[in-house]
Amino acid sequence: MAAANNTSTNGSRTTSPLTTNGVRSKSTTGLIPTNHVTTREGTTVRARIDPTLTVEDVVRQLCVNLKVTEPSSNFALRDRDTEELLTNENLRKKIKNKAHLKLVNSSSIEAANIVQKLSLRDEKTLRLSLFSLQKFIREEKFAQEFLNRDGLRELVDVINTAHGNTLAYALTAMQNLMDLDYGWSTLDDTFIFKIVQILSSPQSLINVCRPATAILKKLVEADPMNAPGPLIASSSRGSPMAPPGSVYRYGFLSVYEQMRLHKGSLDTVVSRLGSADTAMAQHSIMLINSLLSHVHDTRWDEFITDLERLNVRKAVIRLMSSHVVDDLTSCVLDFQASIVRVIYRKKTTLVEPEVELPHAAALQFIWESSKVQQEFDVDGQILKWRKLGFTSESIMEEFQEVGVLGLDCLVHFVQDDPEFFSKVVLEQLSRPEERRCPIAKASSEIVELLAQHWVIFAPAYSTSGTFQPFFLNFYKVHDLALPFFLRMWNESGSATDDFGRIAALTRSQIKVALERESVKPWHEVERDFLECEYRAVRDRQMQELEAEDDLLSKVPVRNLKEKLTRESAEFVRQQRIHCLLQGTWFLNGVPTSHTGPTRRPNGQWRFMRLDNGLKYLHYVDTSAKFDIRNGLEDLPERIEIASVSQISTGTCAPPPNIVRDHPDLPATFTPSPLSFSLLSANGESLADQLANDQSRWADWTDGLNMLRRDSGHVTSEETAGYIKALTEIGLKIKLLDLSGEKVDIPSGLVGGPPPTNTDFFFSDLL
Repeated sequence: MAAANNTSTNGSRTTSPLTTNGVRSKSTTGLIPTNHVTTREGTTVRARIDPTLTVEDVVRQLCVNLKVTEPSSNFALRDRDTEELLTNENLRKKIKNKAHLKLVNSSSIEAANIVQKLSLRDEKTLRLSLFSLQKFIREEKFAQEFLNRDGLRELVDVINTAHGNTLAYALTAMQNLMDLDYGWSTLDDTFIFKIVQILSSPQSLINVCRPATAILKKLVEADPMNAPGPLIASSSRGSPMAPPGSVYRYGFLSVYEQMRLHKGSLDTVVSRLGSADTAMAQHSIMLINSLLSHVHDTRWDEFITDLERLNVRKAVIRLMSSHVVDDLTSCVLDFQASIVRVIYRKKTTLVEPEVELPHAAALQFIWESSKVQQEFDVDGQILKWRKLGFTSESIMEEFQEVGVLGLDCLVHFVQDDPEFFSKVVLEQLSRPEERRCPIAKASSEIVELLAQHWVIFAPAYSTSGTFQPFFLNFYKVHDLALPFFLRMWNESGSATDDFGRIAALTRSQIKVALERESVKPWHEVERDFLECEYRAVRDRQMQELEAEDDLLSKVPVRNLKEKLTRESAEFVRQQRIHCLLQGTWFLNGVPTSHTGPTRRPNGQWRFMRLDNGLKYLHYVDTSAKFDIRNGLEDLPERIEIASVSQISTGTCAPPPNIVRDHPDLPATFTPSPLSFSLLSANGESLADQLANDQSRWADWTDGLNMLRRDSGHVTSEETAGYIKALTEIGLKIKLLDLSGEKVDIPSGLVGGPPPTNTDFFFSDLL
């Protein structure tokens, strides 16, 4: 390291010129940028620092030339403006950018001082120490020193006793510490319960509740199934566990069990979705999303029932139309995708009244609300469920295709107006048998039609990139469509054989009533179902039939389409991730929407590439594009995928006074539709990028969403369109094979009676 003459900025004595035995000769020192370094005493010197040295060597030489008597190991270098610690990884960049540096206590000294001050519990000192801790704890070197000095125990003790802003700083420090994948595996149920108490307390400040909510989210996501490397078998729960000492030992059950002990905690989380504080609403919906993504089978029914009781879907629908929706779009779409998975699971869960008491109770409620008496048919068989419109007395078979979802929808319909349900059933029973509308069968058919409309095929993620408030109102849409089915039946004078025709009319009306879902008001949906006339619906449906093949409505073809949709979604997912692995150039944008801390780039352009392990985004910032070699050697910086909690779109504008390569970029300081930001759990912007074109934007926003642990949606209509197009092409190819051979595709398949004995075998197909 070489140096020019040094000056003092505060009137204190100036040091003599720095001279070192660095590897640079005097003839080359002019090529090294000059950095300003401020000492702990306030003296500022100018120094030329050799970028080939390590930070340790630089600090040692500074101490020698400044005649510092303490060991150089007691010191470190930080960026004066950003407080960022200098490491061997960022030293070259800081020198190149002529950052103003300052000589400070080393991480070990700083950690020892803070741990000591935490143990003293002096309120004023404690608050200042925690304020520093929440910043320093992000640095791995400091965190290791802090943990080695039993700092975690001291921090937990502070959280157990502190209040107000002191507690807020302590919780934020814990939240930041938990960004590491080690060091906090000793947190126990007592600590988790304390966080739940803090979260639920009406006296807790907003700046306390935000980090408390984020901590619970971290614990939920610290599921053994998310642990890197091999798992070990569990002797107690029968599920795999992470190795001893791993922080991946918590998960859904660890958090939800403590929330169950503190009554009303989940109610509080849901109620804060309506908070005027955007960050609080964001943390709350992110916690709910994490719980939904990691819910354990043993508590699935109870947790989903709790959310339904709290009407969480209605709260999220309100968010869709609120003024803060731009900041929460990604979170809302994640929730929407989670509900797709919930709906699918309900649809594929069998109704077993002899095994599940809730199923039996629901069926008993339906039966009692009908006010119908059980009878016997001419063959002496019980005549009960057939009187409500089922085709048989076997409830399990009746709900085979729609599962618990079908049962829930029928229960919701009855609860909405029990008198209307009873009136409809009794009215149908007063008619000749062939003229009766099978109300229960119609209910299940509508559930199936709605599932088809919203593509409930259990993909890995939702293919909708827009808000679907009507989907979140699934039960209410069902409650509108079922009376529509009944009205079409009555107005057309239908008989038993006309069931399929009325179902087709209902499918057509569902498509029309639910179009433009993200912008259409609810009252128009009600009008479409309640006021339309049979003749108008029939005429429109006839026109639709002329334009499409009736073959597509048959059950085997619909099942084939579901399978092809899943395959197409996985294919597009792999393609998107492949684009991330290749990498591309982005323009560094200027954030315009989020208000959290932002990392300032060191150049106009950024090249980003995903590593082969799918864990890190590696990048380099530069003032001009250059050829990037394969691999990661040219990409010194990185962002951990696990630290990305949200991919927010349309968030940043191009920097001023740049030469733009693409006309789509706006000329004024307004958000670009081709921009996106990677946000951490505490709202910090990890990256703010502008893509060169729509395709690149879609590749990266959707690809990154597919990589996240709690991902569940695609961002672009382009990706959803690709999945739809691939599905339709594949379906047409399959149907061409069948139509070319003139194979008749039945509307349904009958399994036939089971064998009367076991005296048979399956022959080998040649």
